Amino acid sequence: MPSRLTPKQQRLLSYLQEWIARSGASPSLRQAAQDLGISHTAVAQTLKVLEEKGLAKREGRYGRNIHLINQAGQTAGVHRWREVPVIGRITAGLPMYAQQEWEESIVVDADFYKGEHLFALRVKGHSMINAGILHGDLAICRPRQYANDGEIVVALISGEEATIKRFYARPDHIVLKPENPAYESMRYGFDEILIQGRVIGIQRGPDVMQRT
Repeated sequence: MPSRLTPKQQRLLSYLQEWIARSGASPSLRQAAQDLGISHTAVAQTLKVLEEKGLAKREGRYGRNIHLINQAGQTAGVHRWREVPVIGRITAGLPMYAQQEWEESIVVDADFYKGEHLFALRVKGHSMINAGILHGDLAICRPRQYANDGEIVVALISGEEATIKRFYARPDHIVLKPENPAYESMRYGFDEILIQGRVIGIQRGPDVMQRT
């Protein structure tokens, strides 16, 4: 267990905990100094003591990112964030993560969403509501160029239209099945469909949150 903190050390630790919980990122030392009404040097020295006591960890000697450490010696949950780009449009021929047309980005829990080059797409329409995927949601996806039967995937149709549907392979065609009885399954040739990724999670859209 770390030794008892002085009031100055506890004040900085509490400040960091509150800031990171609110924003999901670390403040700069200059910002911390301004908010706490102390010098930049005082913040740096106090942070060094918190590191020595095993309560904080800084990325590199002069790195801005500060990670708080829990009692189990692990990075605290508020730091397990990763940024995922929201892709505005799919371009044929390029892997999703290589495209530069980003509308925005979202922050997700890196412990839950693992893997490289994750991306997100904003859901349009109501064809997947029975799978809990609603209009306005963000579908978080892992890039992949193949699919197994029954998986919910992002598919590019004829190099133009991106859709989120449940995938089924048949001997001579592919079926993209919606999760809404008001919509019909669509049948495509193998050369018409390019799998771009598998949907691994949903972040509820703000409009949906307001209605529920």
